[in-house]
Amino acid sequence: MAQILTGGVGKIEVAEAVERLGLDGVDVTVSSDLDAATRLRTGTADYYLGACHTGAGASLGLLVGLLGQGACHTFGRGTPTADEVDALLVDGKKAFGFALDRIEAVAPVVARAIAGRGA
Repeated sequence: MAQILTGGVGKIEVAEAVERLGLDGVDVTVSSDLDAATRLRTGTADYYLGACHTGAGASLGLLVGLLGQGACHTFGRGTPTADEVDALLVDGKKAFGFALDRIEAVAPVVARAIAGRGA
């Protein structure tokens, strides 16, 4: 089962968007960015989805600092395709940020890609 943590200003909305999908093999938990970074580093969580006004500040800043840029990606205000997300997952990205107004467009694409890969 893939453990997804949510954070940033829109952490509750992101969790709700993922939960509404009813994906098998995905568990979502609302978190703080510090807790998420710790859990990702220790392997007690698999992925992080964060939303803020820009998709790179409050949603992802601390994770970049603690996990490194190689583990993080911001979609900003863009909307990725499933193939783009798959490529990022293959590349080892674990923490994703996006803008608040993109939650309903981005969170489902990322969550479905994660569910398709398993943990």
